[in-house]
Amino acid sequence: MVCTSGLQIYYLSSSSLDGTDAVCESFGWKRLPGYDPALRAWKYLDALAEEGSVHDEYFPFEELGDEDYCASLPFAALFSCLKAKGLKVTCLFYYCSEGDNIPEAFGMAEATCKFMGLNKNEVQGNGAANWIIPFSWQSVYGPPADMSLF
Repeated sequence: MVCTSGLQIYYLSSSSLDGTDAVCESFGWKRLPGYDPALRAWKYLDALAEEGSVHDEYFPFEELGDEDYCASLPFAALFSCLKAKGLKVTCLFYYCSEGDNIPEAFGMAEATCKFMGLNKNEVQGNGAANWIIPFSWQSVYGPPADMSLF
């Protein structure tokens, strides 16, 4: 995966068997790298969601490989269960580094509004771009550095 500046939005949708979605693609977003419903981890999750239980012999956890990474993340089980119930599911992902990810949180909120067809200008909030800012964000990293020091 190549990380560049700008939005790094990825998605995974139950709209099609390969996880693609025409609406997401029209926004310039890419399908989540690493999703392949033919891989054993995704097959295991699908079987578990549809049948309710699966014998452990079906999927030896001690033999997990790199290709099993995405399917091992918490969203994957929820995605598989909702998909098995016949619901249309689209997961949005925004890759970012550790640290102050407040700008990425705004980017994710804007991407979600775009996907849902909501006008972000109609949001009434108390902070940047009219989003409601959690009180806990006010002291997460302290005040910005004094730029005269640089």
